Amino acid sequence: MIEYRQAVLEDAQLLIRIYNSSFYDDHIRYGFCPGYGQTIEQMEASISKYLKHIILCDNEPVGCVSCIKLGNGAYEIGCLCVIPEYQGKGIGTQAIQFVKTLYEDWERLTLVTPISKKQNVKFYTEKCGFRIESTEKDGNVELARFVLER
Repeated sequence: MIEYRQAVLEDAQLLIRIYNSSFYDDHIRYGFCPGYGQTIEQMEASISKYLKHIILCDNEPVGCVSCIKLGNGAYEIGCLCVIPEYQGKGIGTQAIQFVKTLYEDWERLTLVTPISKKQNVKFYTEKCGFRIESTEKDGNVELARFVLER
């Protein structure tokens, strides 16, 4: 059973473990990943800025989804991650649905992910209904900006 629990500052260490597990491959592949290797202080600041929900599968923390309200019904998904051993089980798809019910006033959801991560592109476009709106660079990594409009 999948459940969501809002993260609090005391969850910083747990979230660091989830992020490090989820983003290790990106860190190795790109040499840099903003979700990997955060300090306690960085994660606490992120918890304070973004509304984060820990994803629980049978009461086991397996991922995180975070959002920030941009205004006028627009929200940015700052992070959606699921630890590798739980990927491919529909947890991420359910997390997108959770975001859509959590923010009832949403009109537009956006997020970015490396365009070279074909499984992410396929997930967001085919499973979740997003479209690529544009591309941008973060250092040497080309990112796709995904948009889902109601």
